[in-house]
Amino acid sequence: MNALERRLLDQVSLEAPWELVEAFSRTPRWMPEDVNRGADMIAQRLERLGVPVTLHMPEIYLAVPLSASVEAGGVIHRAKPPTSSLPVPEGRTAPLVYLPANPKALRSYSRDIKELFGGAIADEAEARAKVAGKILITEGFGNPALASLVEEWGGVGVIAANPGVDVHWGTCTTIWGTPDLDDLPRKPKIPMATVNKESGEALNALALQGGSATIRSELLEGLFPQKIPMVDIPAADGSKDFVLLHGHYDSWDVGVGDNATGNATLLEIARILWANRGELKRGVRICWWPGHSTGRYAGSTWYADAFGIELDEHCVAQVNCDSPGCRWASCFHDTTTMSETLALVRQAIHDVVPDAPFGTKRPKQAGDYSFSNIGITSFYMLSSTMPDDLRREKGYYEVSGCGGNIAWHTENDTLEIADRDNLLRDIRIYLLSVLRVTQPEILPFDFVATADEFAATVARYAKEAGDHADLTPAVEATAEFRAAVAKLHADAASGTVPAARANAVLKGLARILVPVNFTNGPRFTHDPAVTVPPLPCLAVATELRNHSGQMLGFAKTQLMRGQNRYVAAMRAATRLAR
Repeated sequence: MNALERRLLDQVSLEAPWELVEAFSRTPRWMPEDVNRGADMIAQRLERLGVPVTLHMPEIYLAVPLSASVEAGGVIHRAKPPTSSLPVPEGRTAPLVYLPANPKALRSYSRDIKELFGGAIADEAEARAKVAGKILITEGFGNPALASLVEEWGGVGVIAANPGVDVHWGTCTTIWGTPDLDDLPRKPKIPMATVNKESGEALNALALQGGSATIRSELLEGLFPQKIPMVDIPAADGSKDFVLLHGHYDSWDVGVGDNATGNATLLEIARILWANRGELKRGVRICWWPGHSTGRYAGSTWYADAFGIELDEHCVAQVNCDSPGCRWASCFHDTTTMSETLALVRQAIHDVVPDAPFGTKRPKQAGDYSFSNIGITSFYMLSSTMPDDLRREKGYYEVSGCGGNIAWHTENDTLEIADRDNLLRDIRIYLLSVLRVTQPEILPFDFVATADEFAATVARYAKEAGDHADLTPAVEATAEFRAAVAKLHADAASGTVPAARANAVLKGLARILVPVNFTNGPRFTHDPAVTVPPLPCLAVATELRNHSGQMLGFAKTQLMRGQNRYVAAMRAATRLAR
């Protein structure tokens, strides 16, 4: 850690951030008017700290859950409707069908039938035969991939049985942000409800007896003006390049661990960086998003749309801040990062917490990662979390936030979920990580690591394709890119390539490599909120052995087109590096 980093990390205080956590612990932030009140609270605190703040106010599409119930066998079960599920206040009644689901596949938003249901369903034809005209009851949370599959199979509703005593809020739409005309056909056309484990077991038993159920639900839907606080901290030398640091401030109920602690982290970093802006070599833009919970990332999506060209030209990295500083969260074994920032993230965490358990995972299509189609290098989403052995000791199931606390997305996410010491630690980690992007003369992104990731992925796909397809062009293009980018890094380090030129190339490489590794759609659009495998344009290679006859021919055609996209991207990246 250098002198500037130590000095700024020593300035971190809990006075302002903890006061915001406490204030938000008394402030629900999910109804539109309450969300705007939360934005005003952030802006007022920034102004008191002497930090200039801009309040944008776009209209974004929200689908806010109001109430739900499931009536079956003479019993009315407590329920919640996931956002964007079809409102049915009059009720929808149909026979129940139970299919056991794989919780891990559900959490990843997989649409793979075998991965989701194991041996319970052999293929899509069997799924249609079992589910058509019925309400599916299964395990899990609100799930967009599952809801879209059931709709395709002709099902008329979904009930998701949560794994504990609580009922969790969630979502069931694959539409990312405010829909455009092309997105609208994917708006859910069936109702969905979540219930707790006890209700789920009763409904499962009723399904096995041939019983029926009625789902009732109410949601508040429409375009709502929602505030986005933004702090723009300029570079000292006038450079237009910046790091985007962001997190959502809307929450389920008072949402302390998800995400008042994240809002407090952004507040304190804004205070410190504004006070020390004369030291910054690149700018930092800090944004607090609405529409994360009830709009499927509608706030960050609007920003990606409204500022798309500026982001394309000047954003060097986006850093997401969600659920830091929670109780019992002492591990970093599940840290989100792209390959090119893995070394940066590991070193920053270990410089603050030398002995912290550390591991990484590929970014999911979730968590306000609304910038992948533009092609922006990204790291962090959820940060610290509780150790797996402690989670098992407490009898907790896995959740996607709150440091692993099962209060996630429930009314129980209150002040006791936050931890002062852990919040102080995590603020320092985020601050140090941002500084390590703003301060180096040459951007600290290791695209050799990205090339190695691509090479491993292509090799795996080639092996699984077997004799059905030849991925040699992809293999060779990847090797050529790796050699070119390794030379670029070496020349930049030695000064053979001027820093400004190297940085422009590194930004340009991200604009090519991030979309081809994380998206299917064109740049400046938004992919559906479902998990995609690495290098998705080549991923059909893993399915060839499952097809025969005409379907094999169709799959091979898809792979041929995907390989063309990939090879073209690799050659463009190679030319840029050279």
